[in-house]
Amino acid sequence: MRFSDWEPIYIGILEDFGFDRSEDEMNVRILKMVTVNSDLIDDDEFGECFGDEVTVFGNAPCLESDIDSKGFAGTLVASGSSVGRLLDRGIRPDVVVTDLDGDIDSQIEASAKGAVTAIHAHGDNGDLIRMYAGSFKGRILLTTQSTPENTVYDFGGFTDGDRAVCMAVHFGAGRIHLRGFDYDDPMPKDGNDPSVKKRKLAWAERIIGIVCPPGMLDR
Repeated sequence: MRFSDWEPIYIGILEDFGFDRSEDEMNVRILKMVTVNSDLIDDDEFGECFGDEVTVFGNAPCLESDIDSKGFAGTLVASGSSVGRLLDRGIRPDVVVTDLDGDIDSQIEASAKGAVTAIHAHGDNGDLIRMYAGSFKGRILLTTQSTPENTVYDFGGFTDGDRAVCMAVHFGAGRIHLRGFDYDDPMPKDGNDPSVKKRKLAWAERIIGIVCPPGMLDR
């Protein structure tokens, strides 16, 4: 997704949640500082990770049952805390999309095993960026939900899951399998308001509907 197409959606999200765009951009600066010695890649190299067929793994309670009943194929893209659940099953993702919330140790482990990690900066994860962003040993792409700049990219998306879908679409996927996506039954997370999570997932569902043409998704 081009930023010109994404920005009106982004502004709608800011207005809905009362987020401050300047805080998103401040944490981008922090992300750039703490990853200055990391193995950073650009969008061309990142795009080479994606094939025509992509499976995006979400972290809903149905993840394991989806894998068992529907399988997976192509480039494997894991969002956030789904990574640990995949590693427990012997599945190593090719790409991890994360805002560093949730099961960080598994994400760092996947990076060490060869996964490319897209680390995202937004307004309320500055502390997590300071603590963890420099710990990833594999290749890293930096992302923002605000204006892209030089080494920081924006392919669209709000939560880890729909951001992963936006990336797959941006880099030419023709078929996307969704596993572990449930917009009405999110995985509980300590300290998070479940009503806010459901509002975020409503945006995620809407964004996926915008970027994916009919017939692209296997749910």
